[in-house]
Amino acid sequence: MNKKIWIAALLVTVMAVAAGCGSKPTAAPNQTQGAGTENNVTEVEGETVITEPATADPDETTTPSGSTEGSSEGTTAPSGGTSTEKPATTESNEKKSIDVFYTDPEELELHKATAEISFASNDAKYKAAFESLQQSKDDKLVPLWAKEIELKSVQFKDGALTLDIHMPDTARLGAGGEVFALDALKQTFFQFDEVKSLDLLVDGQQSESLMGHVDLDHPMTRSE
Repeated sequence: MNKKIWIAALLVTVMAVAAGCGSKPTAAPNQTQGAGTENNVTEVEGETVITEPATADPDETTTPSGSTEGSSEGTTAPSGGTSTEKPATTESNEKKSIDVFYTDPEELELHKATAEISFASNDAKYKAAFESLQQSKDDKLVPLWAKEIELKSVQFKDGALTLDIHMPDTARLGAGGEVFALDALKQTFFQFDEVKSLDLLVDGQQSESLMGHVDLDHPMTRSE
């Protein structure tokens, strides 16, 4: 009889213990996952506290300074890349018909002819006039200034024209030819109103005579 009582008491105790174990609460998981959001779960003295993670304020987002500087530098055009130079302008040549003086094949007298010259300045005009004295397209008009004569320089200032030439011996004429040559020179250049005097130098020097027969004035003037 006592043995049955002990067995019954033991069964009651086991059932009570089993019932107590079954009534214990289950611990909540540390983390729960929502739709793309993580929450922190903390168990404090039997209560479950869910803390939502802090989210960044859209207004507080900043762009790295390096990327901003890079973009601003990339859109800056170089200062000298698009500069263009203006093309240099050339002076237009002026054309003019002038009187030029020659002699005949027998060197008996002077003959006037017309030549057209092209020039961009006064100095170029005087050079072109001198070159016209050195050439002729008419066999009956003989130049008194040979092509071998070199015009080294031309200077014009305050109405005074100075020509510096180099004359080889082969370009020298006789007494009559020298007179005609100087007359042809004066009549050709004194047709320009601005020329008041004419000085002829030989290799930079004021020679007493051009070809050794006639005195050479320094300068020659219109009245002569």
